[in-house]
This record gives sequence, C-alpha cells and structure tokens, in this order.
Amino acid sequence: MSLNPLPPAIRVIIAEDQASVRRGTAMLLATASDMECVGQATNGVEAVQLANLLKPDVVLMDLHMPLKGGVLATREITSAHPQTQVLVLTTLDDDETVFEAVRAGAQAYLLKDVSEEELLETIRALRRGESRLTPQIARKVMDQFRRLAQDGDVAAGRRTGAGGEPVGLPPGTEQLTDKEEKVLSLITEGMSNRQIANSMSLAEGTIKNYVSRIMDKLHANTRTELAVFSSRQRRDVDR
Repeated sequence: MSLNPLPPAIRVIIAEDQASVRRGTAMLLATASDMECVGQATNGVEAVQLANLLKPDVVLMDLHMPLKGGVLATREITSAHPQTQVLVLTTLDDDETVFEAVRAGAQAYLLKDVSEEELLETIRALRRGESRLTPQIARKVMDQFRRLAQDGDVAAGRRTGAGGEPVGLPPGTEQLTDKEEKVLSLITEGMSNRQIANSMSLAEGTIKNYVSRIMDKLHANTRTELAVFSSRQRRDVDR
C-alpha cells in the first residue's frame, strides 16, 4: 500500500532591509516543516531579481526598502509571476503606502507585530488561494480609499445623481445576488473563505465559487480590491 506523498514545501522569499528582522523571519520559517526560505532580499531590486530567478510561492514584502520600494517591487513581481503571492508586512502608519500595495496586487497584509502562528497560517492560506487582511489594516485601507474616492467624486461633481440619489454601481458591473452581497461583506471584514463558510453554513468550495463570481462581476483582480469596492459602495449608500 503506497502512502500519499507530502505536498511540496511552500517556497518563500523574505524581502526586508533590517537584518535582524530578516534573520528572525528566516529562523521562524525553518521551524515550519511545510515551508522553505529560498532567498533573502535586502531591497526591492533584489526582491524582484530573486523572484524572477527562483519563482517562489510567496514573497514576504516590507514596504519601505532602499533602491526600490515594496509597492513597486510588488507590482513588478505580481505582473511577471501571477502564481507568486505577495504578503505585505507593514506598520499602522503606512496608510497611503498600504493602499497603493492593494492596487499593486498583494494578496495579504499583516502588521509587523503579528504573532508567529498567524504569520505562518497566513502563508499557508495564500498557498490555498486565499487572501488575508487584518481588521486593523482593513480599516486603514478603507479609510484611505474613502478619502481618495470622496476627493475624486467632489472634483468630478459626482456626489449624487441627477435626482439626488446616491451614485450606484460603476458602468459595466453586474448586480450581486443577496448571498454574493453577504460574502462580499464578510470579505470586507477580513474573513477567510473557511471563516465565511462556517459563518454562512456552506462548504468552503461553494464560497470559493461565490468569490470567483463576485470578482468576475465587479472586474476585480484580488479579494482586497473587492473589499475596497465594497467600502466605496457603502460610502455611496451612506451619503
């Protein structure tokens, strides 16, 4: 009787300019039997070069690095290697930079004081095709989006429609069903597919299908873009 082979280890690159943080993270990854640190970058240029060379599963990305920042490095990596997931490690005062990282295609965002267990579990979640956004980061991103979107609406004179009604869905987007609206709401709260499935008493595979349909309808590339879109819609309704 043959045993099922173990899945290959999750190959991770650490992009961090602080040597002590880099070493500590590498030591943490070494304790996980299902992960392997395949490279360490001290700046954004090295991060892109290593990603091109090694094609890792996950890149742990610091946002503030010399030569090339984490946002630009994230954009280049996700554009060239769609299969590589970027996990941004940031601090609470990075509001605008985190917002730009959302648009650059990063799939997860954690605070730098995150627990070791949560960091490892988030890396595993990315391997499963999920995205993660901590509640603190979610609030920061949504607040930044509200400010920028409001400024854009004021400049374009779009605060309300001709009859004074709130602005609706952008042109070309399809209306979501009630269940899709519920799933989108839970994504905005930072919940994973598994957590959403438990909350709605549905199979995790069913939630994945809902997420795919929502992304298709709203023309979003990542779960975080869905959260940003949802934030804007709530702002419009609350006006």
